[in-house]
Amino acid sequence: MHIIQEEIGLPTFTVAPVKKGDDRHAIFVIAPLPPGYGMTLGNSLRRVLLSSLPGGAVTSVRIAGVQHEYTTLKGVRESVLDVTLNFKQLQFRKHSKDPEIIMLQAKGAAVITAADLKVSSDLEILNPDLPILTLEKGASIDMQITVEKGVGYSAASERNKKQNEPGLIYVDAVYSPVMKVRFDVDAARVGQRTDLEKLTMDVETNGSLSAEDAVQFASQLLQSYFVYFGSEKKPVEPDFVADFSRVSAAHVDDAAHAPVKESYTPIEILNFSPRTLNALINAGVGSIEQLTKCTEATLSNFRGFGAKALDEVKKTLGDRGLKLADENVEI
Repeated sequence: MHIIQEEIGLPTFTVAPVKKGDDRHAIFVIAPLPPGYGMTLGNSLRRVLLSSLPGGAVTSVRIAGVQHEYTTLKGVRESVLDVTLNFKQLQFRKHSKDPEIIMLQAKGAAVITAADLKVSSDLEILNPDLPILTLEKGASIDMQITVEKGVGYSAASERNKKQNEPGLIYVDAVYSPVMKVRFDVDAARVGQRTDLEKLTMDVETNGSLSAEDAVQFASQLLQSYFVYFGSEKKPVEPDFVADFSRVSAAHVDDAAHAPVKESYTPIEILNFSPRTLNALINAGVGSIEQLTKCTEATLSNFRGFGAKALDEVKKTLGDRGLKLADENVEI
Protein backbone atom coordinates (compact mmCIF):
# COMPACT_ATOMS: atom_id res chain seq x y z
CA MET A 1 0.00 0.00 0.00
CA HIS A 2 1.26 3.48 -0.87
CA ILE A 3 2.82 5.52 1.93
CA ILE A 4 0.31 8.31 1.25
CA GLN A 5 -2.35 6.08 2.88
CA GLU A 6 -0.61 6.61 6.23
CA GLU A 7 -1.49 10.27 5.89
CA ILE A 8 -5.01 10.01 4.45
CA GLY A 9 -6.10 6.73 6.04
CA LEU A 10 -7.45 3.54 4.51
CA PRO A 11 -9.69 3.87 1.44
CA THR A 12 -13.32 2.97 2.06
CA PHE A 13 -15.07 0.48 -0.22
CA THR A 14 -18.83 0.81 -0.52
CA VAL A 15 -21.32 -1.19 -2.60
CA ALA A 16 -24.80 0.07 -3.48
CA PRO A 17 -27.26 -1.94 -5.63
CA VAL A 18 -28.84 0.08 -8.43
CA LYS A 19 -32.18 -1.64 -7.77
CA LYS A 20 -33.15 -2.93 -4.34
CA GLY A 21 -33.11 -6.72 -4.17
CA ASP A 22 -31.20 -7.07 -7.47
CA ASP A 23 -27.55 -8.04 -6.97
CA ARG A 24 -26.75 -8.14 -10.70
CA HIS A 25 -26.19 -4.38 -10.99
CA ALA A 26 -24.29 -2.33 -8.42
CA ILE A 27 -22.23 0.83 -7.97
CA PHE A 28 -18.84 0.53 -6.24
CA VAL A 29 -17.06 3.53 -4.70
CA ILE A 30 -13.43 3.46 -3.51
CA ALA A 31 -11.94 6.57 -1.87
CA PRO A 32 -9.67 8.25 -1.00
CA LEU A 33 -6.91 7.10 -3.34
CA PRO A 34 -3.50 8.62 -4.13
CA PRO A 35 -3.21 10.63 -7.37
CA GLY A 36 -3.35 8.38 -10.45
CA TYR A 37 -4.63 5.32 -8.63
CA GLY A 38 -8.24 5.81 -9.72
CA MET A 39 -7.37 5.21 -13.38
CA THR A 40 -4.87 2.46 -12.52
CA LEU A 41 -7.33 0.43 -10.45
CA GLY A 42 -10.40 1.22 -12.55
CA ASN A 43 -8.87 0.28 -15.90
CA SER A 44 -7.27 -2.90 -14.49
CA LEU A 45 -10.50 -4.11 -12.93
CA ARG A 46 -12.52 -3.23 -16.03
CA ARG A 47 -10.28 -5.22 -18.37
CA VAL A 48 -10.34 -8.29 -16.13
CA LEU A 49 -14.11 -8.09 -15.58
CA LEU A 50 -14.79 -8.02 -19.32
CA SER A 51 -12.28 -10.66 -20.38
CA SER A 52 -11.55 -13.17 -17.65
CA LEU A 53 -14.67 -14.09 -15.70
CA PRO A 54 -16.08 -17.62 -16.26
CA GLY A 55 -19.54 -18.20 -17.64
CA GLY A 56 -21.64 -20.58 -19.74
CA ALA A 57 -22.43 -20.31 -23.45
CA VAL A 58 -23.69 -22.40 -26.38
CA THR A 59 -20.74 -23.67 -28.42
CA SER A 60 -22.40 -25.93 -31.03
CA VAL A 61 -25.78 -27.08 -32.32
CA ARG A 62 -26.81 -30.29 -34.08
CA ILE A 63 -30.15 -30.24 -35.94
CA ALA A 64 -31.70 -33.35 -37.40
CA GLY A 65 -31.59 -33.20 -41.20
CA VAL A 66 -29.28 -30.13 -41.34
CA GLN A 67 -25.63 -30.18 -42.44
CA HIS A 68 -24.73 -26.48 -42.25
CA GLU A 69 -26.11 -23.15 -41.04
CA TYR A 70 -26.80 -21.71 -44.51
CA THR A 71 -30.08 -23.52 -45.02
CA THR A 72 -33.73 -23.48 -43.99
CA LEU A 73 -35.94 -25.83 -42.03
CA LYS A 74 -39.30 -26.96 -43.32
CA GLY A 75 -42.07 -25.50 -41.17
CA VAL A 76 -39.69 -23.15 -39.30
CA ARG A 77 -40.02 -19.43 -40.00
CA GLU A 78 -36.43 -18.62 -39.06
CA SER A 79 -33.39 -19.81 -41.00
CA VAL A 80 -30.81 -22.00 -39.31
CA LEU A 81 -28.47 -19.00 -39.13
CA ASP A 82 -31.14 -16.96 -37.30
CA VAL A 83 -31.68 -19.82 -34.84
CA THR A 84 -27.97 -20.06 -34.04
CA LEU A 85 -27.86 -16.28 -33.50
CA ASN A 86 -30.71 -16.66 -31.00
CA PHE A 87 -28.73 -19.36 -29.18
CA LYS A 88 -25.84 -16.88 -28.78
CA GLN A 89 -28.14 -14.73 -26.64
CA LEU A 90 -28.86 -17.52 -24.15
CA GLN A 91 -27.56 -16.81 -20.64
CA PHE A 92 -26.68 -19.63 -18.25
CA ARG A 93 -25.55 -20.32 -14.73
CA LYS A 94 -23.41 -23.45 -15.03
CA HIS A 95 -21.96 -25.06 -11.92
CA SER A 96 -19.46 -27.56 -13.38
CA LYS A 97 -16.76 -27.25 -16.05
CA ASP A 98 -17.90 -30.32 -18.02
CA PRO A 99 -19.73 -29.73 -21.34
CA GLU A 100 -23.44 -30.55 -21.34
CA ILE A 101 -25.76 -31.44 -24.21
CA ILE A 102 -29.30 -30.16 -23.83
CA MET A 103 -32.24 -31.23 -25.97
CA LEU A 104 -34.91 -29.32 -27.84
CA GLN A 105 -37.75 -31.40 -29.27
CA ALA A 106 -41.06 -29.85 -30.28
CA LYS A 107 -43.84 -30.16 -32.84
CA GLY A 108 -46.95 -28.27 -33.94
CA ALA A 109 -47.62 -24.56 -34.28
CA ALA A 110 -45.80 -22.82 -31.42
CA VAL A 111 -43.24 -20.21 -30.48
CA ILE A 112 -40.33 -22.09 -28.91
CA THR A 113 -38.50 -20.24 -26.14
CA ALA A 114 -35.52 -21.03 -23.93
CA ALA A 115 -37.91 -22.42 -21.32
CA ASP A 116 -38.62 -25.35 -23.67
CA LEU A 117 -35.00 -26.56 -23.48
CA LYS A 118 -34.49 -29.72 -21.43
CA VAL A 119 -31.60 -29.08 -19.04
CA SER A 120 -30.09 -30.90 -16.06
CA SER A 121 -29.73 -29.61 -12.50
CA ASP A 122 -26.20 -28.46 -13.35
CA LEU A 123 -27.55 -25.79 -15.69
CA GLU A 124 -29.89 -22.87 -15.09
CA ILE A 125 -31.30 -20.71 -17.88
CA LEU A 126 -31.36 -17.06 -16.82
CA ASN A 127 -33.50 -15.71 -19.68
CA PRO A 128 -36.18 -18.39 -20.22
CA ASP A 129 -38.42 -16.01 -22.18
CA LEU A 130 -35.89 -15.67 -25.03
CA PRO A 131 -37.53 -16.74 -28.35
CA ILE A 132 -35.57 -19.45 -30.18
CA LEU A 133 -37.72 -20.27 -33.24
CA THR A 134 -41.31 -20.36 -34.52
CA LEU A 135 -42.89 -23.63 -35.66
CA GLU A 136 -45.77 -23.71 -38.11
CA LYS A 137 -48.61 -26.22 -38.08
CA GLY A 138 -47.43 -29.78 -38.72
CA ALA A 139 -43.74 -28.91 -38.30
CA SER A 140 -41.32 -30.51 -35.87
CA ILE A 141 -37.79 -29.91 -34.64
CA ASP A 142 -35.11 -32.07 -33.02
CA MET A 143 -31.93 -30.38 -31.75
CA GLN A 144 -28.93 -31.10 -29.57
CA ILE A 145 -27.27 -28.01 -28.09
CA THR A 146 -23.84 -28.15 -26.44
CA VAL A 147 -23.23 -25.76 -23.54
CA GLU A 148 -19.76 -25.24 -22.10
CA LYS A 149 -18.22 -23.15 -19.34
CA GLY A 150 -15.22 -21.01 -20.16
CA VAL A 151 -13.75 -17.51 -20.18
CA GLY A 152 -13.43 -14.80 -22.80
CA TYR A 153 -14.45 -15.40 -26.41
CA SER A 154 -14.22 -18.55 -28.52
CA ALA A 155 -14.60 -18.19 -32.29
CA ALA A 156 -16.65 -20.84 -34.10
CA SER A 157 -14.22 -20.82 -37.04
CA GLU A 158 -11.29 -21.83 -34.81
CA ARG A 159 -13.16 -24.76 -33.28
CA ASN A 160 -14.42 -25.81 -36.70
CA LYS A 161 -10.81 -26.03 -37.97
CA LYS A 162 -9.77 -28.21 -35.05
CA GLN A 163 -12.77 -30.55 -34.84
CA ASN A 164 -14.65 -30.28 -38.15
CA GLU A 165 -17.35 -32.80 -37.21
CA PRO A 166 -19.94 -33.30 -39.99
CA GLY A 167 -23.44 -32.06 -39.16
CA LEU A 168 -22.24 -30.05 -36.16
CA ILE A 169 -22.83 -26.30 -36.41
CA TYR A 170 -20.33 -24.34 -34.31
CA VAL A 171 -21.43 -21.13 -32.60
CA ASP A 172 -19.32 -18.14 -31.55
CA ALA A 173 -19.24 -18.32 -27.75
CA VAL A 174 -19.09 -15.28 -25.48
CA TYR A 175 -18.60 -16.73 -22.01
CA SER A 176 -18.31 -13.49 -20.04
CA PRO A 177 -21.17 -13.02 -17.55
CA VAL A 178 -20.42 -9.27 -17.30
CA MET A 179 -22.78 -7.17 -19.42
CA LYS A 180 -21.41 -3.72 -18.63
CA VAL A 181 -18.50 -2.09 -16.80
CA ARG A 182 -18.00 1.66 -16.57
CA PHE A 183 -15.79 3.64 -14.22
CA ASP A 184 -15.31 7.31 -13.39
CA VAL A 185 -12.49 9.01 -11.52
CA ASP A 186 -13.41 12.13 -9.53
CA ALA A 187 -11.50 14.43 -7.22
CA ALA A 188 -11.50 13.68 -3.49
CA ARG A 189 -10.32 15.60 -0.47
CA VAL A 190 -8.96 14.64 2.94
CA GLY A 191 -8.07 17.55 5.19
CA GLN A 192 -5.83 19.95 3.26
CA ARG A 193 -5.07 17.44 0.50
CA THR A 194 -7.18 18.18 -2.57
CA ASP A 195 -5.26 16.10 -5.13
CA LEU A 196 -6.75 12.73 -4.12
CA GLU A 197 -9.13 10.59 -6.19
CA LYS A 198 -12.39 8.70 -5.89
CA LEU A 199 -13.07 5.67 -8.11
CA THR A 200 -16.70 4.87 -8.98
CA MET A 201 -17.44 1.65 -10.88
CA ASP A 202 -20.76 0.65 -12.47
CA VAL A 203 -20.88 -3.15 -12.91
CA GLU A 204 -23.75 -5.21 -14.34
CA THR A 205 -23.80 -9.01 -14.86
CA ASN A 206 -26.26 -11.41 -16.47
CA GLY A 207 -27.15 -12.89 -13.07
CA SER A 208 -24.93 -15.99 -13.14
CA LEU A 209 -22.98 -14.27 -10.38
CA SER A 210 -23.55 -11.05 -8.48
CA ALA A 211 -21.81 -7.79 -9.36
CA GLU A 212 -20.01 -7.89 -6.02
CA ASP A 213 -18.74 -11.45 -6.65
CA ALA A 214 -17.58 -10.37 -10.10
CA VAL A 215 -15.46 -7.54 -8.66
CA GLN A 216 -14.12 -9.85 -5.96
CA PHE A 217 -13.09 -12.47 -8.55
CA ALA A 218 -11.39 -9.84 -10.71
CA SER A 219 -9.53 -8.47 -7.67
CA GLN A 220 -8.33 -11.93 -6.65
CA LEU A 221 -7.17 -12.67 -10.20
CA LEU A 222 -5.14 -9.46 -10.35
CA GLN A 223 -3.73 -10.15 -6.90
CA SER A 224 -2.54 -13.60 -7.99
CA TYR A 225 -0.48 -12.03 -10.82
CA PHE A 226 1.00 -9.34 -8.58
CA VAL A 227 1.99 -11.94 -5.99
CA TYR A 228 3.62 -13.99 -8.76
CA PHE A 229 5.70 -10.98 -9.87
CA GLY A 230 6.53 -10.01 -6.31
CA SER A 231 9.60 -11.14 -4.42
CA GLU A 232 10.10 -12.46 -0.92
CA LYS A 233 13.36 -10.52 -0.67
CA LYS A 234 13.71 -7.27 1.21
CA PRO A 235 11.40 -4.63 -0.33
CA VAL A 236 12.93 -1.91 -2.49
CA GLU A 237 12.72 1.53 -0.79
CA PRO A 238 10.81 0.21 2.25
CA ASP A 239 10.48 3.72 3.71
CA PHE A 240 8.02 4.60 0.95
CA VAL A 241 5.78 1.53 1.24
CA ALA A 242 3.15 1.71 3.96
CA ASP A 243 2.59 -1.27 6.22
CA PHE A 244 -1.06 -2.26 5.74
CA SER A 245 -1.43 -3.49 9.32
CA ARG A 246 -0.02 -0.22 10.69
CA VAL A 247 -2.35 1.88 8.54
CA SER A 248 -5.31 -0.30 9.50
CA ALA A 249 -4.50 -0.10 13.22
CA ALA A 250 -4.20 3.69 13.06
CA HIS A 251 -7.49 3.89 11.18
CA VAL A 252 -9.27 1.79 13.82
CA ASP A 253 -7.74 3.85 16.63
CA ASP A 254 -8.82 7.14 15.04
CA ALA A 255 -12.35 5.83 14.57
CA ALA A 256 -12.54 4.74 18.21
CA HIS A 257 -11.50 8.18 19.51
CA ALA A 258 -13.45 10.22 16.99
CA PRO A 259 -16.17 12.35 18.62
CA VAL A 260 -19.71 11.20 18.00
CA LYS A 261 -21.48 13.71 15.80
CA GLU A 262 -24.96 14.68 16.88
CA SER A 263 -27.55 14.13 14.21
CA TYR A 264 -29.23 17.21 12.80
CA THR A 265 -32.66 16.94 11.20
CA PRO A 266 -33.93 20.32 9.92
CA ILE A 267 -37.04 21.49 11.70
CA GLU A 268 -38.57 22.62 8.41
CA ILE A 269 -39.65 19.07 7.56
CA LEU A 270 -42.24 19.21 10.37
CA ASN A 271 -44.29 21.69 8.30
CA PHE A 272 -45.06 24.06 11.16
CA SER A 273 -47.09 27.19 10.49
CA PRO A 274 -44.90 30.17 9.48
CA ARG A 275 -45.47 31.91 12.82
CA THR A 276 -44.44 28.87 14.87
CA LEU A 277 -41.48 28.09 12.64
CA ASN A 278 -40.15 31.65 12.78
CA ALA A 279 -40.46 31.75 16.56
CA LEU A 280 -38.44 28.56 16.93
CA ILE A 281 -35.74 29.56 14.46
CA ASN A 282 -35.38 33.04 16.01
CA ALA A 283 -34.86 31.32 19.36
CA GLY A 284 -32.06 29.19 17.93
CA VAL A 285 -34.01 25.93 17.61
CA GLY A 286 -33.18 24.71 14.09
CA SER A 287 -33.44 20.93 14.34
CA ILE A 288 -35.86 18.31 15.62
CA GLU A 289 -33.17 17.08 18.02
CA GLN A 290 -32.91 20.55 19.60
CA LEU A 291 -36.68 20.85 19.80
CA THR A 292 -37.14 17.57 21.69
CA LYS A 293 -34.64 18.80 24.31
CA CYS A 294 -36.86 21.79 25.10
CA THR A 295 -39.51 21.76 27.82
CA GLU A 296 -42.92 23.41 27.59
CA ALA A 297 -41.69 26.17 29.88
CA THR A 298 -38.68 26.80 27.67
CA LEU A 299 -40.83 27.14 24.57
CA SER A 300 -43.32 29.43 26.34
CA ASN A 301 -40.48 31.86 27.07
CA PHE A 302 -39.66 32.23 23.40
CA ARG A 303 -40.67 35.52 21.86
CA GLY A 304 -43.84 35.20 19.78
CA PHE A 305 -44.49 31.64 20.99
CA GLY A 306 -47.94 31.30 22.54
CA ALA A 307 -50.26 28.53 23.70
CA LYS A 308 -51.51 27.83 20.16
CA ALA A 309 -47.96 27.33 18.91
CA LEU A 310 -47.23 25.06 21.89
CA ASP A 311 -50.23 22.86 21.06
CA GLU A 312 -49.13 22.71 17.43
CA VAL A 313 -45.62 21.57 18.40
CA LYS A 314 -46.88 18.91 20.82
CA LYS A 315 -49.34 17.52 18.28
CA THR A 316 -46.80 17.43 15.43
CA LEU A 317 -44.18 15.70 17.58
CA GLY A 318 -46.77 13.26 18.87
CA ASP A 319 -47.69 12.27 15.32
CA ARG A 320 -44.06 11.23 14.82
CA GLY A 321 -43.77 9.40 18.13
CA LEU A 322 -41.76 12.21 19.71
CA LYS A 323 -42.35 14.55 22.63
CA LEU A 324 -40.88 17.53 24.48
CA ALA A 325 -38.48 17.08 27.37
CA ASP A 326 -39.89 16.63 30.86
CA GLU A 327 -39.85 19.65 33.15
CA ASN A 328 -37.64 17.92 35.75
CA VAL A 329 -34.92 17.08 33.21
CA GLU A 330 -31.99 19.48 33.02
CA ILE A 331 -30.96 20.33 29.49
